[in-house]
Amino acid sequence: MINTTSGSKWAKCSFKYCGLCGVLSIFFLLSGCQTYLSKSPEEPVPVVSTLPIPLASHEYSIDSFRDDVIGEIQITTAEYEDTLSDIARRFNLGFDEIVSANPDVDPWLPGEGTQIVIPTQFVLPDAPREGIVINLAAMRLFYFPEVKDGEPQRVITHPVGIGRLQWKTPEGITRITVKDENPVWRPTPSIHREYAKNGNPLPAVVPPGPDNPMGSHVLRLSWPSYAIHGTNKPPSIGLRGSFGCIRMYPEDIVGLFGDVTVGTPVRVVNQPRLSGWRGDQLYLQTYPVLEDDKRNHDKLFSQSMKATRTALKAQINARPHLTVDEELVDEIIRDPLATAIPVTRRDMTIQSYLNQAKHVQNTLPFNATWAGEMNQQMTTAEIPEMVNEESEQVR
Repeated sequence: MINTTSGSKWAKCSFKYCGLCGVLSIFFLLSGCQTYLSKSPEEPVPVVSTLPIPLASHEYSIDSFRDDVIGEIQITTAEYEDTLSDIARRFNLGFDEIVSANPDVDPWLPGEGTQIVIPTQFVLPDAPREGIVINLAAMRLFYFPEVKDGEPQRVITHPVGIGRLQWKTPEGITRITVKDENPVWRPTPSIHREYAKNGNPLPAVVPPGPDNPMGSHVLRLSWPSYAIHGTNKPPSIGLRGSFGCIRMYPEDIVGLFGDVTVGTPVRVVNQPRLSGWRGDQLYLQTYPVLEDDKRNHDKLFSQSMKATRTALKAQINARPHLTVDEELVDEIIRDPLATAIPVTRRDMTIQSYLNQAKHVQNTLPFNATWAGEMNQQMTTAEIPEMVNEESEQVR
């Protein structure tokens, strides 16, 4: 509520924004029966966006007997002072995801009006669809709630941060053993040594609160010293910045914490090249290979594609007769865009597929996990400093 002067009279103006319809409504409550507000001709007229509000990109239903791909690619437009980190959190993406999808865009100054690819379409990891599955290469978590009779399978997905180069997040199968709210952090001896080496010694115990790097909620695992938890540095999601634990946005860990139970299985995989079916098309999604992953990925991908094309679901409808565009596959592998692209459509290119993507407003999606609060948000100067620290670890 603000006061606006018109001559010697006062008028009160209340501004409300309706996110669902994108209409700016201005209500004038006039104190005085002859008060009028005049608008200067130089004053800009508010622009009402005709683009749709984006939908939440974290929860989907899927027919597991037919399909492997969820979500849709979206396109939005950067606004003044936006960074890719800002847009990533808005759309429930990690930093590396959005940077990979927009290789020609400056992450820290995209520029007002720049078109930004929002890679909110995902090929599910090649793993049993139960409990929690974490793909380290994608830096993304997938939670599969138990399927109820008569209902389709649901999948909830969120971006994560993973262990830095010298503190790798382990792969394999574990489970949730403890759910801990407002945790106390007791750093291990090795973490104490790491902090002390950098001239920043830690206390023996870090109490709950804004300085606790574990955030507000923790899902402890049967692997000693490892957990899925929140963070007091939200821009670290989508980066290798932890001491091996799985970090989540503060808003995402709260939802997952409430959904899962003790005993939920957790499977950690490392799959930078993912293929899967949707409708009558085969999709491919690739991520940069982690720096310390020395496996033969060409051989692994060849085996994966063969399995995908010979699986039972590959025999549905026209799928057995589809031809894979090998040139497009090579391009997607050569330049990982963290974006799922169909590779069996005739005359399809990456650009032509992106040209078909839905354009949406650059605003919080409807029913998003994040409410837009800026607490715990790092400054524009601090975020690239943190990213540079990660780059130094790789060298």
